[in-house]
Amino acid sequence: MVEAFMLIQTEVGRAEVVAKQLGGQPGVQSAEYVTGPYDVVARVGAASADELQRDVVSKVQQVPGITRTLTCPIAATAHP
Repeated sequence: MVEAFMLIQTEVGRAEVVAKQLGGQPGVQSAEYVTGPYDVVARVGAASADELQRDVVSKVQQVPGITRTLTCPIAATAHP
């Protein structure tokens, strides 16, 4: 499983709507609207890096109201 955080900028006033729309998309594990330079942070995942880009990231980028994304692959998950 390949996972990443997507940092998303939206049109003004669209962060909450975009986060809710992303929550129902395949491959999107969570989506929260936040404050700061990005408006929404989503955790996404797929079976491979190719599938992540092709099936998840590209679909997220098509959501109305999104103006820019930055995908940050998770290098390792800390386990206690």
